[in-house]
Amino acid sequence: MGRLLYRFDALLSILLIGVLLCFSSISIAKDLQQGISNTAANLSHIRHDSQAEAQLIYIYSLIGAGKTRQALVAAERLVKTYPNFQLAHLVHGDLLSSQIRPVQKLGDIPNTSTPELNDLREESLQRIKALKERPPAESFPSQFLTLSKRNKHAIAVDTSRSRLYLFKNDNSQMRLIADFYISVGKLGVEKSLEGDQRTPLGVYFITSSLNPKSLKDLYGTGALPINYPNPLDTRRGKTGSGIWLHGTPSNQFSRAPKASDGCVVLANPDLNYLLREVSIRTTPVVISEKLEWVQKTGQKPEEVQFVESLQNWRLAKSSADFDKLMGFYSKDFSSYDKNLVQWASILGEEVAKNKGRRISLSELSMIRWVDKADTMVVTFDELAEKAKSGKTKRQYWTREGKSWKIFFEGVI
Repeated sequence: MGRLLYRFDALLSILLIGVLLCFSSISIAKDLQQGISNTAANLSHIRHDSQAEAQLIYIYSLIGAGKTRQALVAAERLVKTYPNFQLAHLVHGDLLSSQIRPVQKLGDIPNTSTPELNDLREESLQRIKALKERPPAESFPSQFLTLSKRNKHAIAVDTSRSRLYLFKNDNSQMRLIADFYISVGKLGVEKSLEGDQRTPLGVYFITSSLNPKSLKDLYGTGALPINYPNPLDTRRGKTGSGIWLHGTPSNQFSRAPKASDGCVVLANPDLNYLLREVSIRTTPVVISEKLEWVQKTGQKPEEVQFVESLQNWRLAKSSADFDKLMGFYSKDFSSYDKNLVQWASILGEEVAKNKGRRISLSELSMIRWVDKADTMVVTFDELAEKAKSGKTKRQYWTREGKSWKIFFEGVI
């Protein structure tokens, strides 16, 4: 292991520079052996656009294997290629220091501890966790129940791991194609107020792509705004706006895990990959404190119950049974600036115009959000029988007692 070996209480033997001192060295060694036992396989998920991270993880793997001279050569190459990658410079500095003395932690500058150093140590820890805590094969976040063909991609953010996962939707089969290190709000997550420096949690959609020429350098090579506050946020009285997925300043490759005013921040090469892949309006973005990964199985009982409620809503609208149809709407329903009474007038006109023709729902997507309430975000094309065109609608349903009720509905 060269000079990176460090004995601690005669029992601990390896202290990897990429993790914090609060972790035992034996635990670190075992974790790394599990995470990098097959380096090529573990790095296969990292796209060409994330070569900086791929090279950094490769350096960690060399350190874990005791190949410090090779690690130093690789670190020198990395800082030359990405001169604004602060974490790479710190690792490079530690590898140089290890040639003359034992290195005990990332950024091992004697008698020095600054917020900047602590941020880089935390970034290093988060990147290594992402390597050794990979999602199970063929799994996806539990929020994505059903995606339509229109949802060509989906994004999920795990804020506890500082990680964004990008999926491609092939014939309703979600496939993880890339994942990236990200930063969130300075004060963490669960945004509720304008200016609280927190990142929102929930189900969102990319609404546009901003021209980088119109942006300040702070936002990097582009920005993808999301629809915060969404109807659930509005229902809960949350305020604020301008939540984006965006890049980093030109003098900074990546930012600390908690560094933004509420946005989700990626390195510019990673953001550029997203800009090329995702579509506006149809790409869902789930932001969760901790993602739950599931395999494709049959529907759970509560999901079956919801699908039945959705179909019963469709049948009520098809049959022009207005009273029954209104029974599916929550008393505190709102649609932008319209309350339930005003919406009932609009709905009545739709039912009268339809004249009892059968209504079909196609291109259905269902995304579930569970916190203190159980919410379904449903998007579909609504088409009346023999009609040449229809409308794309989005509904937000919530469980009220044993029933599902609509608290928002709008045309997309």
